[in-house]
Amino acid sequence: MSNPQQLRYSKEHEWLSPAEDGVATVGITEHAANALGDVVYVQLPEVGATVTAGGTCGELESTKSVSDLYSPVTGEVVEANQAVVDDPSLVNSSPFQDGWLFTVRVSQEPEDLLSADEYTEFAG
Repeated sequence: MSNPQQLRYSKEHEWLSPAEDGVATVGITEHAANALGDVVYVQLPEVGATVTAGGTCGELESTKSVSDLYSPVTGEVVEANQAVVDDPSLVNSSPFQDGWLFTVRVSQEPEDLLSADEYTEFAG
């Protein structure tokens, strides 16, 4: 498993891209996608919704289980990835590219986000 170095990671297995003009992209890690199994349903936060770091903001349902989606940062949702809603398997096949989940205008980023190396060690 290769976690992109430029991303930051939460202990809930979400990733966060570097913010461009204050907006960052959120997804789940390859580790989380593999643990979930085949994702068959994705519920994402609505555009304009406020998400809170560590707070539940959606849901991922797989053939194995249902898992809450947590926001790694606090901010306002700018865009939800409709392609993932239409084809949830993108979360499994391309978790760091096409399988991104939503973008958020970041108002607060917690200090406990992990680097790629720290996340790799954490996820084991």
